[in-house]
Amino acid sequence: MALPVREQAKYWGIALAVFVLILWFLGDVLTPFVLAGAIAYLLDPIADWFEARGLNRGLSVAIISVIAVLLFALLLLLVIPTLIGQAEGLFAFFADLVDRAPLLADQAGTWIDARFGITIDEQAVREQLIAVGEFVRDRSGQLATGVLSSAASLVNVVVLFVLVPVITVYLLVDWDRMVARIDDLLPREHAPTIRRIFAEIDQTLASFIRGQGTVCLILGTFYAIALGIMQLNFGIVIGAFAGFVSFIPYVGAILGGLLAIGVALVQFWGDWWWIVGVALVFQVGQVVEGNILTPNLVGSSVGLHPVWLILALAVFGALFGFIGLLIAVPVAAVIGVVARFGVTQYRHSELYRGPDGAP
Repeated sequence: MALPVREQAKYWGIALAVFVLILWFLGDVLTPFVLAGAIAYLLDPIADWFEARGLNRGLSVAIISVIAVLLFALLLLLVIPTLIGQAEGLFAFFADLVDRAPLLADQAGTWIDARFGITIDEQAVREQLIAVGEFVRDRSGQLATGVLSSAASLVNVVVLFVLVPVITVYLLVDWDRMVARIDDLLPREHAPTIRRIFAEIDQTLASFIRGQGTVCLILGTFYAIALGIMQLNFGIVIGAFAGFVSFIPYVGAILGGLLAIGVALVQFWGDWWWIVGVALVFQVGQVVEGNILTPNLVGSSVGLHPVWLILALAVFGALFGFIGLLIAVPVAAVIGVVARFGVTQYRHSELYRGPDGAP
């Protein structure tokens, strides 16, 4: 005899509460395991592809590991030092721009007065810019200190270079067995429904994380190469940043475009075609993303609205810190799938249709 629905809800509610408490108290400890689990989930289809061609699981994981090490070494030697150097230069550029803001405001006010006959209270503008500059400088220092201290406590060298790869290899080797074991532990009464829900969750995650991750990589590479060819100062790091943030639609292009155009205005002032060219790079990126990349790599059935993503990142980041940022998108996808399932059940229930079963 099956347990009543109320009893089942009580037990599963207790299990969910325990799971949330574990995340709350062990967030820092679980960080390498969450990272490793995410990487193993992303690499599992590649291992399955090798297995489908006659290789055993261990050899498939070994090949993936060798390729990953080679790619990481290539990034470490060629790409990361350039990004770090340009990022440092970009921060120095903005610090210098903040210091020069009052002088630039005076020059802009003089130009506007001479061109249009409009007089601006330069003293008031200067005072406001100085106040804004001091605020930005103070907040930037606090933010940098907080980020560095958090990074030092959460993502240390051991986690990044030892624990995560080792845990990833173990999880990837046993991934199919773990999935089968979990499936064997599902309550038999609800197993078909749970499998259907998790199949939809897997499809959503695969479409968004794998597809959108590929889109971000392509866009970041395109922006970095295009801005580098145009010899825009800090173009590579701006392009990489724009591609990284592109998992939220339009946000990457807007933030990256504003940064690039701002730098271009200072670097190419008077050469307006270069500034227009920088803007066109991001316009082309948006056209390619919206008409080619996203429809073919992500699809239209992901079901993760940009506002929902931003809310998930904000809430889980505030509640669980760095570990919350790692699980925000997957949990948002899970909640979205479960919510759609709940709405479907509700629309077929007597609570919605009434005792007469109205359509």
